[in-house]
Amino acid sequence: MSESNVKTPPATAASANGLGYGPSKPLAVRLNESTRTQLDIIAQLRDRNVTDEVSLAIDAWIEVAKADPALQRLAQTAREEIEREAAGKRDAITAIINATPAPKTPRTSKPQGS
Repeated sequence: MSESNVKTPPATAASANGLGYGPSKPLAVRLNESTRTQLDIIAQLRDRNVTDEVSLAIDAWIEVAKADPALQRLAQTAREEIEREAAGKRDAITAIINATPAPKTPRTSKPQGS
């Protein structure tokens, strides 16, 4: 059983990937012939389509990756950098919003002939 050309209705935002991050997006992956054939057979034996098998495998890989302490440290560092940048932008916007216009000073004309 290979992927079908039957159109399925789009997933809802809450159920697209089980996390509620929005609708599914396509992803093209190149596989060598042997890997693709094995994937086709696994999908057929499990009575699923290839897309479902790939999605399940990626979900499992993501769960393993999220448990990796090195990845957790990298994610924490990235979060801290994002928060620093956001704080800087927040401060700049606050300064713009809270700015009071400078008082207007009358122009004085220079005496002619000086």
